[in-house]
Amino acid sequence: MSEQGAQTGGAGWRGEFSRDPQTERSLRHSIWDGVFYSGMVGAAETYFSAFAVFLKATTAQIGVLASLPPLLASFTQLLSAWAGRRTNERKRIIVHGALMQAVSLLPLALLPLAFPQHAASLLIVASIAYFIGPNLGSPQWGSLLGDLVPEARRGRFFALRTRLSSFATFATLLGAGVALDVFDGRGLTYWGFVAIFGVSAGLRIVSAHHLHAMHDPPPVHAAALESPWHRELWSGLRETGLLKFSAFNACMQLAVAIASPFFTPYLLRDLHFSYVQFTLNGAAGVCIQFLTLNRWGRLSDLFGNRIILFTTGSLIPLLPLTWLVSTSAWYLIAVQVLTGLIWAGFSLSASNTVFDLTPPRYRTTLMAFHNVLAAAAVFIGASIGGYLGTRLPSEVVLQGRTFAWLTPLYGVFAISAAARLVVAIGFLPRLTETRKVRRMSASGLIFRVTRLHPISGLIFEIVGRLRRSDDERDDDARA
Repeated sequence: MSEQGAQTGGAGWRGEFSRDPQTERSLRHSIWDGVFYSGMVGAAETYFSAFAVFLKATTAQIGVLASLPPLLASFTQLLSAWAGRRTNERKRIIVHGALMQAVSLLPLALLPLAFPQHAASLLIVASIAYFIGPNLGSPQWGSLLGDLVPEARRGRFFALRTRLSSFATFATLLGAGVALDVFDGRGLTYWGFVAIFGVSAGLRIVSAHHLHAMHDPPPVHAAALESPWHRELWSGLRETGLLKFSAFNACMQLAVAIASPFFTPYLLRDLHFSYVQFTLNGAAGVCIQFLTLNRWGRLSDLFGNRIILFTTGSLIPLLPLTWLVSTSAWYLIAVQVLTGLIWAGFSLSASNTVFDLTPPRYRTTLMAFHNVLAAAAVFIGASIGGYLGTRLPSEVVLQGRTFAWLTPLYGVFAISAAARLVVAIGFLPRLTETRKVRRMSASGLIFRVTRLHPISGLIFEIVGRLRRSDDERDDDARA
C-alpha cells in the first residue's frame, strides 16, 4: 500500500499491530531502532569482556565490568523520571540518551590506549557512560511503548522486535568476530576493537534516527516520579503484584550473575579459543533466539507468561552444569543453542509480565524500582562470582583422592547452578498469571516449542507475510 494511503488510513488499510496508521509506523520505527541498537550490542557490548581479557583484566575486574557500570547507570532512570516531570517530554529524552551512548563508545575504545597502565580500570569507568545513555531513555521508552502497543498484540510485537533484533545481534557479532580475527592475525588486535566500537557508534546513531521518527501520541504522559515519589512506589507495590515478581527476577539475576560474566574469560583465557571460535559460540545462542522468539511470543499471547516462566525457570539451573561436561568447541556451541532457546522464552515472558503488572499511572516508578533492583542483584552476583573465581582451588581432595579442575571457574559455575535451583524452588510455584488465558501444561508447552523445526517456522512466517502483502495490494487495487 502507498505511503499516502497509510497516512490517511484509507479503505482497505490494515496494520499488523495497530489500526491507526501513525501508531503502526511508529511501531515499525521502533522495530528498526531495535535492529540497529542490537547491531551495536552485537559488535560492541558483546565484546566488552573480550576486550577486558585482551587488556589483561583479572577475574575480579571482569566481574566488576559486567556489574558495576549497569548498576550505577540504572540510577539514571530516576534522573529520567525527574526530567520527564519537569519537561513532560518522552521522545527527546530517549533520543538524547541514545546519542549519548553512541558518543561514549569512542573514549571507551581510546582511553586504554592513552593510559595503558590503567587500561582495565579505565574501561570500567568509560563503560559507565556507555550504560547511562539507555538507562536515561529506558523509563520514557517503556512509557511510550506501553501507550503505543495494543495489549492484545504485545506478545507478538515484542517477539517480532526481539527476534529481528536478535538477528541483527547475530549478524554484527559474526562480523565483529571475523574482523577481530583478521586484525589479530596481523598483530593489530587493539585496533580491531577500535574498529568494531567505531562501527557500533554509527549503528547507534541510526537507531537514534528511528527513535526520533516515532510518534509520541498526545496527551503525552511522560514517565515521571510523582511527589513524594516514595508514596507512589509503596502504593504501586501494594496495589500490584510487582514486588513478588521483582524479588523473583532479582534473585534469579543474582544467581545467574555468579557465573554469566565469566564464560568469556573461560573460553578465551582458559580454553584459548580463537576470536572466531568465541564468536561462533556466542552467535549460536543468538541464532536460536532469532528462530524461536516468534513462537515464544505467540505462546505468550495464547497461554500467558506464567507457564513459560515456570517451564524455562525450571531448566535454567541446569545450564551452568552443562559447561562442566566437555571442552569441545562443538559441544559448547550445542550448549549455547539450548541456552538461547530457554533464555529467549524466559526473557520475553519476564518483560511482558512487568508490562502487565505496571498500570500506566505507576509504570515509571515501578519500572525504575524493578530495574534498579535487578541491576543491584547482578552486581552482588557478579561480585560473588569474581571473589569465588580468585579463591576457589583448582583441585579438590575427597577421601584421599585428588580431583583436578581445569579452572576454578568450574566451582563458580556449580555454585551458580545451586543458587538458581534454590530460587526456582522458592519462587516458581508462587508465580501467578496476570491475564485470562488458555491452560497449558509444561510438557505441552515444550512440545509446541520444539515440534516444528525453527527454519521451517521461519519459512512459513515469511510466506505468511508475503501473502498478507499480496492481500493488501489486492485491497488497494479494489479500493
